[in-house]
Amino acid sequence: MRTPVGRHGPAVAAMVLGVISLMTSIVFVGGLLGGIGLILGIVGLRTAKRTGIGRGKAITGVVTSAIAIVVSILVAVFMVWYANQTQECYQPDSFQQYKQCVHQQLAGN
Repeated sequence: MRTPVGRHGPAVAAMVLGVISLMTSIVFVGGLLGGIGLILGIVGLRTAKRTGIGRGKAITGVVTSAIAIVVSILVAVFMVWYANQTQECYQPDSFQQYKQCVHQQLAGN
């Protein structure tokens, strides 16, 4: 028996985008790429159901893309929290003063 050839492009694209989005999720780009990878992964899963090929790659794409989206959201929440906590420190005269101000703000002093 021959294995079916082709028709698993969305699954491969989802896997590649999922891995790239996971690596870039801390700079927010991963969330956008993860969204595209998630959609392509779902398309790849539907295609794999019909053709029988590409299921593993599609699952990998869906999982890595979903993780990348979650990590991007967590990074965004952390950045907003950090900016809120250190908003008084944005115009220091030196980096040393900035570090001291941030330390005081995060310590609750």
